[in-house]
Amino acid sequence: MSRAATTRTKRPAGRGRASAPAGPMLRDARTVLRESARAMARLERASARAVAEAAEALVACLQSGGTAYFCGNGGSAADAQHLACELAGRFFVDRPGLPAVALTTNTSSLTAIGNDFGFEVAYSRQLEGLGRAGDVLVALTTSGASPNVKKAVDVARARGMVVIGFTGARGRTFAASCDYALVSPSDVTPRVQEGHIAMGHALCELVERALFPTEAARGTGPPSGRRAGRRPRPRRR
Repeated sequence: MSRAATTRTKRPAGRGRASAPAGPMLRDARTVLRESARAMARLERASARAVAEAAEALVACLQSGGTAYFCGNGGSAADAQHLACELAGRFFVDRPGLPAVALTTNTSSLTAIGNDFGFEVAYSRQLEGLGRAGDVLVALTTSGASPNVKKAVDVARARGMVVIGFTGARGRTFAASCDYALVSPSDVTPRVQEGHIAMGHALCELVERALFPTEAARGTGPPSGRRAGRRPRPRRR
């Protein structure tokens, strides 16, 4: 057998499976995840009642033909869109779509309003034309200090809308301006945002259970609402 046939081909440097992380990186990963888990435990104790009360208000709005509007900035804008799509599309249950609108998505409106009137009214200006008494505004601000979100809350209250606010420990003044305040009990931005999406998912799940109990009983709902041995249809994402 020739030498060429017995020589192994060397794997190019930088390719192949990375070695298991160890040392400081692994320790840091565990620290971050433990901090997140502790924040989630505090969230359940501090905010479960507020989530339930907000869900009841949102159910009442949707049952009466109202619309839920969502707004936020940056990561909170992404959360606003995420939660709106869970209601407009579906969360767990195969059911009719629900009227949920993210005010963050129409770039023509956002840029025109921002250019002509100022970014601080980017959401409130839209609510002036869209919002009706009995509708719900879900307003997200990690710090509680976002001018355009605060202005949207002011306009929503003036129009007779119900306001569900998401914020963190530093947003006490903002929380007091809302009908229902869902507060992540942390002043660390990533932990606050993790709490927001956890509470937002809980909100969507509670709304679906309340509005579509028959679908949940058929086995297309969350674990507590389906028959033994049935699994919910997976979402294609």
